[in-house]
Amino acid sequence: MRDALSSAVFIDRDGTVMEDTDYCSNPKDVRIFPGVIEAMRRLKSRGFKLIIITNQSGIGRGLFTLDQYRAVESEVLRQLGDGLVDATYYCPDAPGQHSKCRKPAPGMVTEAAARRGLRPEHVVVVGDIGADIQAATAAGARGVLVPTHVTRRTEVQEAPLVASDLAGAVRLGLGIPA
Repeated sequence: MRDALSSAVFIDRDGTVMEDTDYCSNPKDVRIFPGVIEAMRRLKSRGFKLIIITNQSGIGRGLFTLDQYRAVESEVLRQLGDGLVDATYYCPDAPGQHSKCRKPAPGMVTEAAARRGLRPEHVVVVGDIGADIQAATAAGARGVLVPTHVTRRTEVQEAPLVASDLAGAVRLGLGIPA
């Protein structure tokens, strides 16, 4: 049964949907985590909007171009399957520069929610680092942390909800079987 309080799941890309390869600029490096496609399909079948929100500071740092980002994103969407993701939002800003969109700032969450006609309190944000959860909280959304090797222990301790993978995040954040 669909949780009446949640109508969208915003999912971080690197480290949550796919392996984090440090500034991924080559579509050949895209590796979707096991279970992600199935969890996303279950969400989609229950009527949830699925939106990817991702910091891409490699653009702002000059490590890869916008065209390279788009090629990687196209490969992510291809591997996930046609029509599974409703939208993708990215922030190219590098750390240290003033940014309203770079997580932990809530800009991507609030912008994506507004453009999709969603209230942030009806959104669950799933990510692999504390900045993802902080962005959710700052926007008024719920956050679920899916720790990886880059997640700091303090981020796990501070997260309101922690899951081992996207399917677990769905169960915790939305209260539905994944």
